[in-house]
Amino acid sequence: MSAEVHHSHKAEYFKVFAVLTVLTIVELIIPPLKLKYILHASSLTGLAIGKAAIVGYFYMHLKEETRWMKFVALIPISAVAYAVMVILESLYR
Repeated sequence: MSAEVHHSHKAEYFKVFAVLTVLTIVELIIPPLKLKYILHASSLTGLAIGKAAIVGYFYMHLKEETRWMKFVALIPISAVAYAVMVILESLYR
């Protein structure tokens, strides 16, 4: 009979929570700054995408998935990145 040892993820989850908290604080600091619109929008969008990736990777357990499942999870992200590039290209014409 094989006994599986349960590994607690509590410390890891608290670290991820701390990182997400810091990123949220940065998101709250950015809007009052007098930045160019493109820098303002891209920094907030980048932070949002980064936070979503962290949540997916740690809390939705993507880090424990196979390479194929990680690839499948990246497909919507690549579609959004392509859409953003097309929109930006059309704006700067």
